[in-house]
Formats: sequence, C-alpha cells, structure tokens
Amino acid sequence: MLTIGTHMSIAGGIAQTAENVVKMEANTMQIFSRNPRGSGYRVYGEEEIENFQQIRRENKFGPLLAHAPYTLNLASGTEKTYEFACMVIREDIMRMDQLGIENLVFHPGSHTGIGKEAGIQNIVKGLNMALTGQENITVLLETMSGKGTEIGDRFEELRAIRDGVNYPERIGICLDTCHVFAAGYDIINDLDGVLEEFDRILGLPLLRAIHLNDSMMPYNSHKDRHAAIGEGQIGMEALLRVMEHPLLSDIPFYLETPLDDRGHKEEISKIKEMLKQRREEKA
Repeated sequence: MLTIGTHMSIAGGIAQTAENVVKMEANTMQIFSRNPRGSGYRVYGEEEIENFQQIRRENKFGPLLAHAPYTLNLASGTEKTYEFACMVIREDIMRMDQLGIENLVFHPGSHTGIGKEAGIQNIVKGLNMALTGQENITVLLETMSGKGTEIGDRFEELRAIRDGVNYPERIGICLDTCHVFAAGYDIINDLDGVLEEFDRILGLPLLRAIHLNDSMMPYNSHKDRHAAIGEGQIGMEALLRVMEHPLLSDIPFYLETPLDDRGHKEEISKIKEMLKQRREEKA
C-alpha cells in the first residue's frame, strides 16, 4: 500500500494536525520536532497525545517522521553552535520517542571550514552523547545537495557517520530526491544504478523514508531548491518511477514541495491517480 504524506504545520496542536492529514487523504505526515529556526517547542498534554494516537491508529497511519530544526548543526566547529546542536538532538530524540514517532530526520550539518573529516567526527560525537541505545525511534541522516561546506551529499559520508556511532542500529537514512539529483546522482536516467550504489555503500534496509521533491535546480548543481512534483528539473515521469520501483514502493514518501495544505492535497490526489492509471495500463 502506498504510504504518502506531506510536511504538516503543528500550529493547531498535534491532534489537529493528525485530523488535517485525514482530510488531506494522506496516511502519514512529517512535522518539525520544534521551531525550525529557533529553540522553542510545544508541550502536549496527555489528552491531546491520546487523541493524536487514537487518530493515527483508527486511520492506519504509516510511520511518522519528525524533522529536526534547520538551526541544528552537529558538524560545526564553533563551540556555541555545537553545544546548541547537541542539546537539541538529545532533547528531540527523547521527546519524539515519547510521542511514538517512528523516525527523526536531521541534516548532518556543514563543517564551515574545519573540513569534512572533522565535521563527521563532531556529528558522531554528538549522536553518541544523544543516543542511549534504548530508544524505539530511529534517527535518520538525510541525503544532502552538497551546497557550500555541507556534509552528506555522498553516500560514503553518511556511511562514515553511521559506522562511527555507538548504536548504529538506531541510525537510518532518509533519501531526498531533490537533494540526490542536485548532488549528482542521476535518478532520471539511472535510478537502478543509484540504488545499487546506495545498497553497496549503505544497504537498502537502512532506507526508512523518502522526501519526494522535484528540483528547481539542474542535475549536479549542488543547490537545494525544491519544486512541486512535475514542475522541476526531475519531472513527473522520473518521480513516478521512483515511487513505483519495487525496492522503494513500500517506503513512506513525504512531500516537502512549496505548496499550502490545499495544494498538497491536490498534489497527493494527482500522484495517486497517475499511479493508478499506470497500473491499469500495465495490467
């Protein structure tokens, strides 16, 4: 069964957000674990959490995804920035785990001049301080576009992070279609080859989530600009092939396209209809 959702605002509370997912005719969602550009976060009461859990059970939601704030930079060599990142990842792993969120994704970070090797060592150190090994939640490293001093545009860098942590079983991968395309992985003309490389370096069982985004920027541009599905450089046909691929079709997809809730509902409906038509044509 197709598991698809979008990034949702939690301004009205997490139970209300789950209700909005149902209205959108989606069956999963991504939320920010806290203010995406700050440090504040919402505290949920027991009744709201119970309502949230009831809605997701009754509507058979797939795995949910929390996204750490953009201000988190575990690769930083600046003491204040690094200490903030360590605090946030530690708190958010605990908070999202308590909510029963299956996965927490974060951008590995930018080394800002200290070099990739040192940046990776900082990420590993931060994760080792945050993870106890007793969590149910899986922390996902996101594939990145490689802009500036960003870490994570090569599968080998994500492998180095996972290999370094004390509890690698708690670390998975989130593949962003916009990011990998911009990083130089040709998912249009060689999707099988990209997946073979991913499997060889990381292992496909580690792939827990896919950010389904088109790209405003061209292939190998190393620039991160999301576009609505079918309106960018990747295109509808290639993204539908991603969703239909037998190695990926059971993985949850999360839209992060630049649309409002109404636009996302229409986008999800369009994707479902096109996938249905393609199945009928092949039958």
